[in-house]
Amino acid sequence: MLSYLKLIKFDNLLIIALAQICIKYGLFEPFGIAITLNGFGIGLLVVASVSIAAAGNIIIALHDHEGKGFLNGNVSEKSANRLFIIFNVIGVFVGFYLANIIGRPGFAALFIIVSGIFYIYASYLKEILILKNVIIGLLAALSLIVVGIFDLLPAITEKNRASQTVIFSIIADYATFAFMIILLRELIKDTIHIDRDHNIGSKTLPITLGKDRTLKLIGILAIIPMLAVLYYCYTYFFSNSIAVLLVLALIIAPLLYFMIKCFMTESNTALKQLQLLLKIILVISSISLLFYQFILK
Repeated sequence: MLSYLKLIKFDNLLIIALAQICIKYGLFEPFGIAITLNGFGIGLLVVASVSIAAAGNIIIALHDHEGKGFLNGNVSEKSANRLFIIFNVIGVFVGFYLANIIGRPGFAALFIIVSGIFYIYASYLKEILILKNVIIGLLAALSLIVVGIFDLLPAITEKNRASQTVIFSIIADYATFAFMIILLRELIKDTIHIDRDHNIGSKTLPITLGKDRTLKLIGILAIIPMLAVLYYCYTYFFSNSIAVLLVLALIIAPLLYFMIKCFMTESNTALKQLQLLLKIILVISSISLLFYQFILK
């Protein structure tokens, strides 16, 4: 069972589900804005999203271990292919059902497109330098945007357009932050797997620049989300000293630590810890959505 959970990257799926639920019940419900989905609807959206993401993780693992017979130790390629099909069918079917419930059948194409992108990524794009990292980041950001697409867009009218736009912009800001953090995680992962990728002939940034230069570049890139969060904090939370202190302690400080460590370490053990730190930052960012009702009111 543990091998299968690792195969679909269950912890990452939980973060996607957490972020979507926090958007729904942290941003939409407390502010009484016009929405489309009830509890059942958001449940369907979560199921469709994590199913497509699980299928994507499986196809990536299949191509990374192509021809070896087994993945993650105990999962056969045959079983993985079967699971890939099952999760894709669940994701597309549930997405199609949800899109029809809200009267927007065309929205179902979004899940089909994402599923196709995962397959193309695993088959071809992951060999293209940097692009593969960017695509994973964009797909992660889309998992947040999709909540606004399904829940906010169908409910927009001329009267509520302003309030709906404000809420959607907050989702977009969080999606942008998620993209930046996921991009850093993907680059760290490539650095950890530099030997494996070299052996299978993959083109990654660490192989091209070297491990040391890549880590320094990652450290420099970490400045961007820090500056973005500081600007966001100054713009929206400046009058709330408690919110500012929490952001500084729970987001900025860990990112600063991450940046410093990138310039000081090369061991895979330390890099895995930095990977975990970025995952924790994503969880904290998701949970922070639940506190907007106390900050903005």
